[in-house]
Amino acid sequence: MKMLRVPLLMIGLLLCSQGFAATAQQTKMTTCNADATAKALKGNERKAFMSTCLKTKPPEVRATPQERMKTCNADATTKALKGDERKAFMSNCLKNK
Repeated sequence: MKMLRVPLLMIGLLLCSQGFAATAQQTKMTTCNADATAKALKGNERKAFMSTCLKTKPPEVRATPQERMKTCNADATTKALKGDERKAFMSNCLKNK
């Protein structure tokens, strides 16, 4: 009886650990939700955006917010932008990437 407990416990642990991994749909939902929040969308606009986003943008293709920030920041530095010009560029760049 004791010998049967260990394999059953191991199988249970393996099944539980797989349940904690995020699915592709969950990852997509998280990414689309972050984008909708960044754009400050509310109500029907948010619903429409989320619907479109979840149907069309796989998460593995899209850049994370941190990657977008790094890319936009590097571009602004390369262009030697300062002050309001840099702020406007960064805002536009982060929205479009």
